[in-house]
Amino acid sequence: MTHDHDLELRPTDEQTRAALDPPAGRTGGDLVVETLRGLGATTVFGLPGQHALGLFDAVRRSALGYVGLRVENNAGFAADGYGRVTGEAAPLLLSTGPGALTSLAALQEAAAGSSPVLAISSQVPVAGLGGGRHGYLHELRDQEASFRGVVKSTHTVRTASQIPSAIAAAWESALTVPHGPVWVEIPQDVLTAETVLPEVNAPDAFPPDLVPRPELTALAAHWLAHAERPAVLAGGGVVRADAAGKLLALAEHLDLPVVTTYGGKGAFPWEHPLSGQSWIEDRHTTEFLEDADVLLVVGSGLGELSSNYHSFAPRGRIVQIEADLGKLESNHPGLGIHADARLALTALLETAPPRSEPGAPERVASLLAKVRARIDAQHLTLEQDLLAAIRAALPDESPSFWDMTILSYWAWAAFDARRPGTMHSAQGSGGLGYAFPAALGAASADPARPVLAVSGDGGAMYSLAELATAKQYGLPVTWLIVDDGGYGILREYMTGAFGETTGTELARPDFPALAASFGVPAALTTPERLREDLAEALAAPGPSVVVLPAVPRMFKES
Repeated sequence: MTHDHDLELRPTDEQTRAALDPPAGRTGGDLVVETLRGLGATTVFGLPGQHALGLFDAVRRSALGYVGLRVENNAGFAADGYGRVTGEAAPLLLSTGPGALTSLAALQEAAAGSSPVLAISSQVPVAGLGGGRHGYLHELRDQEASFRGVVKSTHTVRTASQIPSAIAAAWESALTVPHGPVWVEIPQDVLTAETVLPEVNAPDAFPPDLVPRPELTALAAHWLAHAERPAVLAGGGVVRADAAGKLLALAEHLDLPVVTTYGGKGAFPWEHPLSGQSWIEDRHTTEFLEDADVLLVVGSGLGELSSNYHSFAPRGRIVQIEADLGKLESNHPGLGIHADARLALTALLETAPPRSEPGAPERVASLLAKVRARIDAQHLTLEQDLLAAIRAALPDESPSFWDMTILSYWAWAAFDARRPGTMHSAQGSGGLGYAFPAALGAASADPARPVLAVSGDGGAMYSLAELATAKQYGLPVTWLIVDDGGYGILREYMTGAFGETTGTELARPDFPALAASFGVPAALTTPERLREDLAEALAAPGPSVVVLPAVPRMFKES
């Protein structure tokens, strides 16, 4: 008996001829490249090393674009930035041992930020796997174990025939919601050995849709439609699911006030009458969300920052839509809906009858007035002026990447992202050095669009080597370095907690002169000239650096 799927699996005559006569001189590295190309990859990031040379040689002979960075962790951040702005899996090519391990902090951020990074590392030859006793250079007792607790899935290849399936499985894992980094390791001799295997055709690696259960969305729709004081807390899952349009439609359909988390910047129009913006570390905002009789939390795990350092104490019902099953109701009980944000919001929009709460815009306006009064009372005009200057200089469509620095903390709360998916930061895991290399990755995805990176002088020191990368590839990234003489945020924390600081004050280079030594144009600016200098740098082709000596201060959080 013949079934339709039997016919679909039968190779065409052309495929059969190609399989019987593969090109000569191919290696395991070619199988990696062919699989990536078949899956749709166009650009790879990385850094070569002894065991990975067979892989990099195959990249040289392929149509893949290669962006080589100077430090593996920065290469991981670049892949992260590429994955965030494209929604595609970003291949990251690494060598064994020290090279692989140096990428761990970047992969941790990709995991926390749900960025689809496909890390492919070399390994010692097959004979050395699993022992740690053979004396190979870069050998680890169990390299995979170092990554297992960081990434979504790990895949170890032992033969050339396993390469296409392992990479396709990893690709699917990276792009299955919630997105995240994955790990594949391939021994050196498998990468370099010639293969007679046929060329890899487009592999089947389509992530399944995460569809909400209809009885749960029906109940959630009923609660929202009949609530007296509903509200929405929208997180990064809304942006990653391309669900901002659905959220806007639902909010207008049901008159729902919307507050966005820091990861959800751009998920809802900033100046909309229903927008409570994103002052989530503000006590007034926390109380507003606590007072909701039905709070729809979509694409957020209600973690430390989103819950105002776990001070959030809801008094009403919670409906939580979350693609990460581990985060569903992990901090607060409620009606948990395990689903992709776009599909769940669509279901709510199609199910909930319209409601009218004429007081919703007034509730939002009252909230924002309280927040503004609290901030104005702190007399922090420099910080707000700097953000206004950056917003005025940055094109609406241009992505921005923010390091862990005081101005970024302000931007999380007060910056109008204007477009979904245009503001990114390292607030997922909170490591330093993210902004500039991640911005380079984003610029690699679309070299016609300028990209902004914002760092403090301390965070900038992590990434100075990548000025060479920016120059080599002509990437249009403007790097704003706010030079306050050290680790400014830690300075404030330590002074507040202990009255004195330790290890926060830093000797720094002459940043403009250093950038110029790489052939990168640089400007020394002032708060008064920041808008003009930044706009000029963003409009110029290629990379640029703008250095702002200033000492911003943090707002009081609650």
